[in-house]
Amino acid sequence: MHPIKHFKTITKHRHKVIYHCAKAGILWQGLFHDLSKYTLTEFIPGAKYYIGTRSPNEIERETFGYSTAWIHHKGRNRHHFEYWTDISPKTHLYEPVKMPLRFVKEMFCDRVAASKIYQGENYTDSHPIEYFIRGKAKRFIHKETSDLLEKLLTMLAEKGEKETFEYIRSLKKY
Repeated sequence: MHPIKHFKTITKHRHKVIYHCAKAGILWQGLFHDLSKYTLTEFIPGAKYYIGTRSPNEIERETFGYSTAWIHHKGRNRHHFEYWTDISPKTHLYEPVKMPLRFVKEMFCDRVAASKIYQGENYTDSHPIEYFIRGKAKRFIHKETSDLLEKLLTMLAEKGEKETFEYIRSLKKY
């Protein structure tokens, strides 16, 4: 159990996301980012499965086949594409829904911040797109949302933060 290390990690991540959200033009949204991680439902498993180099949710999932903290988290945080599924009136099946742009922007900020926190001094602007591509085949996400996120992460790898955040600020729709 590592409650202090976990607290420091999630707080450092949250502050990095707030900083990125400010650069993306969505500071207010960033201020409320991931507050559910401080609830007991998410914090206790996070502290219990903390290792510092990967999400504790991954460790909990490997242990039990699911993560109670993740189920709680994705249901309360609209910057996660997993939040955006609903029953289609046409197929009567759960299908991904196109995310509102402001949450795609926050998702980008979240992914970049997570890469920076977990990669530490080894971080490069290519890490977020590499991580995204590795999981692409298994992802249940609306195509337009996925395409925009991939475009932004690719832009980050190719053109850097300054140009990418300028572009994100200029986006009004997708």
